[in-house]
Amino acid sequence: MKKHLNTLYVTTQGAYLSKEGETVVVKVDGQVKIQVPVHTIGGIVCFGNVMCSPFLMGFCAENGVAISFLTEYGRFLADVRGPVSGNVLLRREQYRRADDLNFSAQVAKSVLTGKIANCRAVLHRALRDHADKINEKEVRGAVLRLNHQLDFFKQDFSLDVLRGIEGDSARIYFSVFDHLIVAQKDVFYFDERNRRPPLDNVNCLLSFTYTLLMHDVRSALETVGLDPAVGFLHRDRPGRFGLALDMMEEFRPFLADRLVLSLINLQQVQDKGFKKTDSGSVIMNDDTRKTVLVSYQERKKGEIIHPFLGEKVTVGILFHIQALLMARYLRGDMDGYPPFVWK
Repeated sequence: MKKHLNTLYVTTQGAYLSKEGETVVVKVDGQVKIQVPVHTIGGIVCFGNVMCSPFLMGFCAENGVAISFLTEYGRFLADVRGPVSGNVLLRREQYRRADDLNFSAQVAKSVLTGKIANCRAVLHRALRDHADKINEKEVRGAVLRLNHQLDFFKQDFSLDVLRGIEGDSARIYFSVFDHLIVAQKDVFYFDERNRRPPLDNVNCLLSFTYTLLMHDVRSALETVGLDPAVGFLHRDRPGRFGLALDMMEEFRPFLADRLVLSLINLQQVQDKGFKKTDSGSVIMNDDTRKTVLVSYQERKKGEIIHPFLGEKVTVGILFHIQALLMARYLRGDMDGYPPFVWK
């Protein structure tokens, strides 16, 4: 259960979390809404006006359960975690390797290979499932251009060049993303990627699911003893979790983008679940947020054959597996980091 990174999401405003024996109790207006054993969860995510007792925070820290606090609409605020885990030698090696720009470029190339290949796979899946509903010519053209982008990785480039390839690939992918939306086109449309704040329904969904993904990836990295703040593609910046952002790249198309498209195309979310604020940002209401959370958790229960291990695993354990593979690579147990590539 721990490896599946089972996460408890608390969205009810005014909820209070406390410790009772070996369990986490969630109360609303003094009434118990849920009570779960601590060993069955890997993290707690609190949205908005949700309070936790200090005894619960200490209890969760001792048991390796991270508590993250976000605004009601998904912006990260802070978290509570226990002592740093893992072998100090692994982290020291991570820091040394991150200072080596050539090594960092090799890791970045692997990560971006996974990201672009998975973007291409999302487009392939749309062509297979909705060829009669989408602009097939433009989507196939984007697939061909992404193939060309992947060909660049047969060579070695500096980090700056790799970032340029990433930027070009993202523009190609998102230039046809609107074609992948085949339902509710009048209210769910995608012109460009925007965030901080999101300015339309689709970007609101993308930003929210990326926040959920960040929580899981960061937790996986810390579980195996890596420092999520020290990345290779994403360089050090105060307050930024570079390695978590690196590893997220592989999962954004496969998990977050596909989830958003499914929610829209299956009409599980609707325009009435979103509101535009006076500042122009778009936020989702409580019911829509819960729908996304439940769907995200259900996706993590699905099974897939891991491309490197060749074994059937649940989607929820993929983050942990990739973190372990990264740790093995940094220790020198492997010749390269094998990114997650969806097939």
